Amino acid sequence: MNMNQKKHALVVGAGLGGLSAAISLAGRGFQVSVFEKNEKAGGKLNLLQTKGFSFDLGPSIMTLPHLFRPLFENNNRRMEDYVTLVPVTPHWRNFFEDGTVVDLHQDRSKMLAELEALQPGLGPEFERFMAYSKTQYDEVNRGYFEKGLDTFFDFFKFYGLFGFKMDFWHTMAQGIDRRVSNPYLRDILEYFIKYVGSSAYNAPGFMNLMPNIQFEFGLWYIRGGMYELARALEKLARELGVQFHYNHEVTRLLTQGNRVTGLQGQDGQTVRGDVVISNMEIIPAYEKLLQEKEPFLAKLRKYEPACSGLVLHLGLNRTYPQLAHHNFFYSGGQKAHFQKVFDRYELPDDPTIYLVAVTRTDPSQAPAGHDHIKILPHIPYIRADRPLTAADYLQLKERVLDKLERMGLRDLRKHIVVAEMLTPPDIERMYYSNKGSIYGVASDWKKNFAFKGPKRSPKYKNLFFTGGSINPGGGMPMVVLCGQHVARLVAESTQN
Repeated sequence: MNMNQKKHALVVGAGLGGLSAAISLAGRGFQVSVFEKNEKAGGKLNLLQTKGFSFDLGPSIMTLPHLFRPLFENNNRRMEDYVTLVPVTPHWRNFFEDGTVVDLHQDRSKMLAELEALQPGLGPEFERFMAYSKTQYDEVNRGYFEKGLDTFFDFFKFYGLFGFKMDFWHTMAQGIDRRVSNPYLRDILEYFIKYVGSSAYNAPGFMNLMPNIQFEFGLWYIRGGMYELARALEKLARELGVQFHYNHEVTRLLTQGNRVTGLQGQDGQTVRGDVVISNMEIIPAYEKLLQEKEPFLAKLRKYEPACSGLVLHLGLNRTYPQLAHHNFFYSGGQKAHFQKVFDRYELPDDPTIYLVAVTRTDPSQAPAGHDHIKILPHIPYIRADRPLTAADYLQLKERVLDKLERMGLRDLRKHIVVAEMLTPPDIERMYYSNKGSIYGVASDWKKNFAFKGPKRSPKYKNLFFTGGSINPGGGMPMVVLCGQHVARLVAESTQN
């Protein structure tokens, strides 16, 4: 190969992890080609526009905006020239069956006043919990996030056996229970686990870092809809010379010995490259693109899929003024809800429901006088041993609507003018996610200690992975950070 010729990186998938890796590699002087089976960039950060409503099909919350900035600043751009971030307040509105409503505020004085009204003396408890949450974030951030640690060996080499302050010895729920007495606040703090689609009763205690992420760095919306982030990253990538190939499904990665030599598309055409980065989740990639056998795949089973969801997008011909931008309607028994979904892999009878009413911040997303809401209860990923039917999902939809109408959204069904629903099989088909998972790999104390898959393949020296199934895990900031770490690893591996 001519030493002056750019090395060619092939990226499979234009999700946020793939876009981040592509941008970072192009900025380092690589020739980059991205192959995406769908018609546009973004992966699960997707968009549906119909009858005047604009629905963000995927992520609806942005946190840690500073993790996105290097993609722009390292390439002499300003993030503000591509997207406009809008702070969301209150962060969440929390509804309980007995009529209790609790708001989460960025402003700490408002937050403490809210909690004191709920229970005198609760403010100091919250402050103590938040000090613990910050400790967890700071410890995880300085190694796992910033250094891109990938394995238990990396982890203990960096932190040492006793030189860290992470809460390894409790579950997330136990870490909350030890510090918070109020049942409403316990439920709220437990449900921060929604960011990674896992159970607060299975995840390790250091996952209590998530409240600190939200309160320290804020909760954000992207003006014009969350999909504007995908448009911005694609625009930046094109400016840096990245080539995109849409409606181009990769069906196979070509190998020779311990190297991947290129890829083959659905049309049978092959493309050669020096390095491959897969934004397809790690287990489906090894199964579908490399046809690996069970002895190899068995080593990956600890990376169990995170949960899926029943995703409802409803256009309404009225508004519900009691809703904030982000809302939660809690199960009457949240521990039982977690156990049913994550331990028994059954559809919940009484789910905790996440509901987004984006027009509170951006009225342009629906016709005047209308609301559009996204409804998301967590449900099990697809399991062959516990099959669920289309009728099962429809029955759950009705239970969800019953619950929302009972908890204040009166006559909700009568006001629906647009309805779209995604189930786990839809999510699996659209994104090739592992068994229809939304969030990549579950954070589970016993199964994987919240570790995800490694960024570099142990079998193919020039194959790398990015996205929600890879360390540091799911969520927009984490997959974008992952893509940046992958680019660094690729650059280091190709220096010789």
